[in-house]
Amino acid sequence: MAEVGDWTKLLPDLTDPDRQQVEAGLAEADARIRAVLRSAGSYYWGSSPTSVPEWAVVGSWPVEDRRRAALAMHLEAANSSIPTALNDVVRSLADGELPWTRADLLWCLEVAANGHAYDNGAHLELPVVIAARLSPAELADFVPALSALLSELASDYFIATEPRRRAVRLIGQAVDRATGSRVPSWLLHDGDDFGPSIRAEMGDVLAAPGVSDLLAHCASLDKPAAPLKWRRRLDEILAATQSGSRTVRAVLEAFTAHGRPVHDDSDRLVRGLVWALSREADEAATDLLARVVAAAAAAPRQAAGFPHAQRTAVAGVQLLAGRDGELPVRTLARLAVTVRNKAVQSRVQAALARLGALRGWSLSEVMELAVDDHGLDPDGRLYTQVGPYGATIEVRGEKAHLSFARAGAPLKGIPALVKQEHGDQLKQLRELVKRVGATLSAERQRVEGLLSEERTWSYQDWVSRFLNHPITATYARRLLWQTSSDGSRWSEGLPRRDAERWTIVGLDNRAVCGDRVRLWHPIRAGVDEVLAWREHLLAAHLAQPFKQAFREVYLLTPAEEMTGSYSNRFAAHILRYRQANALMRVRGWQAGYLGTWDGGYDSEATKIFGGGAWKVSFHHQLVDAQDALGYDVRYCSTDQVRYARLEGATWQPAPVTDVPPLVFTEAMRDVDLFVGVTSIATDPQWADRGEDRFRAYWRREATGELTPSAQIRRDALAQLLPRMKIADRVELSDRFLHVRGTIRSYRIHLGSGNIMMEPNDAYLCIVAARDRTGQLHLPFEDDPMLSTILSKAIMLADDDKITDTTILRQLSP
Repeated sequence: MAEVGDWTKLLPDLTDPDRQQVEAGLAEADARIRAVLRSAGSYYWGSSPTSVPEWAVVGSWPVEDRRRAALAMHLEAANSSIPTALNDVVRSLADGELPWTRADLLWCLEVAANGHAYDNGAHLELPVVIAARLSPAELADFVPALSALLSELASDYFIATEPRRRAVRLIGQAVDRATGSRVPSWLLHDGDDFGPSIRAEMGDVLAAPGVSDLLAHCASLDKPAAPLKWRRRLDEILAATQSGSRTVRAVLEAFTAHGRPVHDDSDRLVRGLVWALSREADEAATDLLARVVAAAAAAPRQAAGFPHAQRTAVAGVQLLAGRDGELPVRTLARLAVTVRNKAVQSRVQAALARLGALRGWSLSEVMELAVDDHGLDPDGRLYTQVGPYGATIEVRGEKAHLSFARAGAPLKGIPALVKQEHGDQLKQLRELVKRVGATLSAERQRVEGLLSEERTWSYQDWVSRFLNHPITATYARRLLWQTSSDGSRWSEGLPRRDAERWTIVGLDNRAVCGDRVRLWHPIRAGVDEVLAWREHLLAAHLAQPFKQAFREVYLLTPAEEMTGSYSNRFAAHILRYRQANALMRVRGWQAGYLGTWDGGYDSEATKIFGGGAWKVSFHHQLVDAQDALGYDVRYCSTDQVRYARLEGATWQPAPVTDVPPLVFTEAMRDVDLFVGVTSIATDPQWADRGEDRFRAYWRREATGELTPSAQIRRDALAQLLPRMKIADRVELSDRFLHVRGTIRSYRIHLGSGNIMMEPNDAYLCIVAARDRTGQLHLPFEDDPMLSTILSKAIMLADDDKITDTTILRQLSP
């Protein structure tokens, strides 16, 4: 039930004579209309009573009888003990030129304030109709209460969308007639902070002739695709409104700068404005449309699946795909790897596929060609003069940095003069740094995704798209590539620039030749080749942007061939759900959130592989439902991994034996990552919780057989440990890193990171800091467990220097 707001305290007083006049004859009217409803036979559960033949008799009633019947049904809607949907009944009775009075409105508002407010909004139907019929003079002393009610309804998500929007619109129109306002109160209302800011900053613009009609028409669009009739009316309004185009652009510019979620009503309005903008074909309109779509599709960090304006994003994606130039492609490609909302993501993928088909590109190539260089040179730099200072934006590592210099001498921070006199230019530079950072993040994910594709490039395309592109190059120059002249014999190496030409250099430091290039994957290489490149990367202190030489390989097993349609390799694990769900989203998987509601006990995470040709599904279920009323899911259990092939426009299930090896290994690697990182077996504090629901699973997995990712971790440790100061105090075995301390000896499990103390296998709980590896070079950064194990080993090798009392108590025999 909705709470009664302060608007009830602002109502004028209803005199006793007026009350008696309104309530006269209500009992008789109530009995008469109920008889009709009973004859209609669908009062509670059928179709609307007003749509059946028995309702026709009501149309012949005198207007006073219909007025009293409407009042009686309003009383029923507000005071019924069950949420009866009387919206159509009240609305039909109140239709026409009935003799409504100021007292009728006041009585209806009092009834609504003192009664029940169900989500069907039936208690609002009659007061908003009456308010729409009264004159400005009759409404004058209602303005404070109606304005407060409007604000309350704008923020009320209890009432269903359509009755709420109808009530907001009619109440707003009544307030506007009473106050003479030229800016519709029901538009850009205070249900969010976007609407009030626009009204405050653009009041004169919104009040210009014809603008209110333009805004109202834009807000009336109910679907992503605008019907022809709606578009024709839009064109008529734009032609008749002198400032129409400027207003559309001004409001949309403000929306791009807002950067926060907006109310559903604001979302609808902006969607209509986007359609209005799409009627203009200039480059500036395309640029603004691209920025609006990006802003609408953006989402809060803590709620990645909920865009700031989903309706606008869905419609904008379709409109953007129909524009000429490279900007639409770049924008959509960026959204393809950043958007987590399924509705928006599916439309982005469809739009990219359509653009690719029109331009003769595959979906993967569309995204490749659309990577924005932001004006940086091939080495990832952009120099700009800011007053007497030189400002440089530079890609260092995987981040963008802004620095200043004067007369060639670098400065530590931002000069005060720049802040004081060049604030606008500084703001633009900072925004560019953010955009470059966003592109870097998206491009890292895209490049890693190429590992699941059978893509090859000509030498020229490879150089221009990967090595000379200021964003992509920060990753591509640290990756292994293969080249071939005939497509059958491939030679691998790292990129190296010799004079003005890029080459691929092998282990012998000699260039290998070929006119075709592809990304190296260990699944195609022999064991000796893989080990040699791992050693080379370590010796050269080259940190790859993601695991490549040390990448896990997952081959189809006989058990999976037997199941045929799915893999159970990572089933029956218990994961910490919130971390697992977050990691899935980070890795580009789409998944509904589990919870104790209908349909919330099972979820299917999906991700596209193989350049858009394959979809992989990872099934998982809610297992921690002890509190049926609790919505915070703590654990989930894992289940099958299934594969589907894109055939035409639909996904068709495929047997695992048909899945390309690259797709299979990359998908299974992600699932292994979810299990390896978020399993309760990796929680160092689990043993101290005193819980036993999953104790058997924890004991089995905490020291069990190593998964492929843990096996790669062991291989990396085998090459890292001899280079460390603790080399004489550690030893690797099949599943453990053995550490010899001064106080005791220890075994660290290479999968979970759990520590057992010898000789009695007592559990040691340590939540280690991950920066204790010092200056040690790691060949990749996407395995936090490797750093955790190393930091624990470094600490335990010098256990006599530990000062933490919680650890020292555990070390005592």
